[in-house]
Formats: sequence, C-alpha cells, structure tokens
Amino acid sequence: MTSVDKPTADTDIPTGQADKAVTEAALFEAFGGVRGMVETVLPGLLFVTIYTINKNLHVSAIAALGVSLLLVAVRLVRRDTVKHAFSGVFGVAFGVVFAMMTGNAKDFYLPGMLYTLGLALAYIITTLAGVPLIGLILGPVFKENLSWRTRNPGRKKAYAKASWAWGLILLAKCAILFPLYWWADTTQLGWVLVALKIPPFLLAVYLTWVFLAKAPPPIDVFAEMEAEEEAEKARKATEARGAADQGRTEA
Repeated sequence: MTSVDKPTADTDIPTGQADKAVTEAALFEAFGGVRGMVETVLPGLLFVTIYTINKNLHVSAIAALGVSLLLVAVRLVRRDTVKHAFSGVFGVAFGVVFAMMTGNAKDFYLPGMLYTLGLALAYIITTLAGVPLIGLILGPVFKENLSWRTRNPGRKKAYAKASWAWGLILLAKCAILFPLYWWADTTQLGWVLVALKIPPFLLAVYLTWVFLAKAPPPIDVFAEMEAEEEAEKARKATEARGAADQGRTEA
C-alpha cells in the first residue's frame, strides 16, 4: 500500500482516522516533509551566515549555490525524488545571477520574494476563478485529479479554503519582507527571511490538513478507470464466448 492509498475495508482503523492519516501522508509527500524544508532553508541560511561574517557577496553566493547542488547530488545518488531539491537550485541560481549582475547582495533574495508574491496571487486568483491552486497541486497526489471540481463539491470548498489560507499567509509574508528589502540592510533582511521560511509554511500546511481532514474523501479516478477497463475486458470476453458458442451451434 502506498502512502496515499486508502486502507482496506477490514482494517481496524476507524474511517475518519484513516482519512486523516491519508491526508497527512499526501501533504507530506506533496510538500517534501522535513527534508524538503531543510533543503529550502539551508542555502539561504548559509548565504546570510557567510555574508554576516565577511560581507563577501561572491563567497556567500557560491557557497549557497554549492550546497544546493550538493543536496541535488545526494538525492540523485540515493535515487530519491529531486523536484524539491531542483526547485531550490533554480531559486538559488536566479538569486546568485541577479545579485552578481547588480552587485547588491540584497538582490540575492529578490527573485525568491517575487516568486512568493506571484505564488500568493496565483492562489487567490485561481480560487476566485473556481480552480483553487492547492487542488491542482494535490489532486494527482490523492489520485482524484480534477474530479473534485464537478463531482465532489465539499472537497472543492476545502481546497478553496486552503488556497485562500496559502494566498493570505504568503501575502502577509511579502508585506513584511518587501519593506525590509528597501529599508533594512542585507543581513537584517536575510535573517528575517530565514526566520520566515518555515513558520508560515507550517501554518499553511496545517490549515490545509484541517480543511481537508473535514472534507469528503477523494474520488479515486485511477481506480475507477481500472474498474472500467476490467469491465470492458469482461464484456469483450463474454461477447467472444457467445460468438464462439453460436458458431459451434450453427456448425
């Protein structure tokens, strides 16, 4: 049984508790868990630590990029999923390039801040459009794809609430960081940004878990497709046997 498969009917776990466990496992898988959080925080933490010590942009940037590449290499060697590590590498690489081009160490953080702002707006806009982004992200993880849009209104409502939570939390984070980008120095901005990496993320994930744990269970569209395929095979086999029997009767 995979991390997001539902328990079988003969399990001793109550249905509600099992659904919550499934939701926890899916969120853990989708957002990378503890390891994903470490990979998100470590490059920025290394950058601001080195820059605080020696004020050397090049050394700080190279160290941050180096540790990002190392994290990807470790995942490749262990044959783990690399999507979270790769996203970290791209984010750090953009920051390094931007800071090197402008010569301003604070610009190392600017691409990530702009990404956060864009993501916050994406959560809000997609929710207003009736296709909340968190549902698009988690639908495949729960094996429901987009079935929640038309067949599971309670779940769509939960995804909308979760997307609002993500959008507003990220906007609040931006409301703190962008003024600091203009008024604070590099080390102050860096340490605040590192401090705000995990708590808002955990709050958003927790609220997502709360909303989804109370929502109707997902519709497993993959299981439905497999059942339809099996039914079609059985129908064709029945037709073939009927045709064969008729042929023998006529003979």
